[in-house]
Amino acid sequence: MAVYIGTSGWQYRDWSGILYPPDRPQRLWLEEYARHFRTVEVNNAFYRLPSPETFAQWRERTPPGFVVAVKASRFLTHVKRLREPAEPVHRLMAHAAPLGDRLGPVLLQLPPTLRADPAALDACLGCFPAGTRVAVEPRHESWWTAAVRSVLADRGAALCWADRGSRPATPLWRTADWGYVRFHEGRARPAPRYGRTALRTWAGRIADTWPEDADVFAFFNNDAGGAAVLDARAFGGLVIGPSPGRRPASR
Repeated sequence: MAVYIGTSGWQYRDWSGILYPPDRPQRLWLEEYARHFRTVEVNNAFYRLPSPETFAQWRERTPPGFVVAVKASRFLTHVKRLREPAEPVHRLMAHAAPLGDRLGPVLLQLPPTLRADPAALDACLGCFPAGTRVAVEPRHESWWTAAVRSVLADRGAALCWADRGSRPATPLWRTADWGYVRFHEGRARPAPRYGRTALRTWAGRIADTWPEDADVFAFFNNDAGGAAVLDARAFGGLVIGPSPGRRPASR
């Protein structure tokens, strides 16, 4: 099993002295980040889709085997609310194409006010090119139905397992032969850290759910004060350490 562990973004000033040496200029932070982790989730693409040139630069600045997950634009998920998805999906994939083999999963994080619409979700997923890994993070409880689960499974899309407050915020459905997990906020101190017990529990869930040949992506979004960096490192030890047969995917 390859468990790719990283954070949601890398450009946080308060990570200087935690992940980045104090004398490292911000223009070299991605290179430094890639020395420690093999994946990153581009969270700011949700607010403003980077240009194709920016995606190309990220490919040049990262080593072979590095994986970039991209959060889909809020125009698709929050403005259009999955309706008329063809153009925004095409634009997203066209912009991200210069990543080449660095391109990993695309995340669709749905607004908490969006109620379940399996038909709209199915139509949206159908717009992505064949072979694209898409993870879906619904945030309204109406989505937890057999019909939604069937759409995800039929399209090979992963239900994003989300954690809030050190507990699952979503059902733990396995809908694809790969997985996607997001850690938003732990309950340990100093906030918003995750405690050892919570991380160990999540490591066990991953090990119990996916087979040895699966890829699982885990991103820490609790960026404040470097919590995401510290928790990602700790989680890497728990996921990789107990199972010697696993292939490490965090550095």
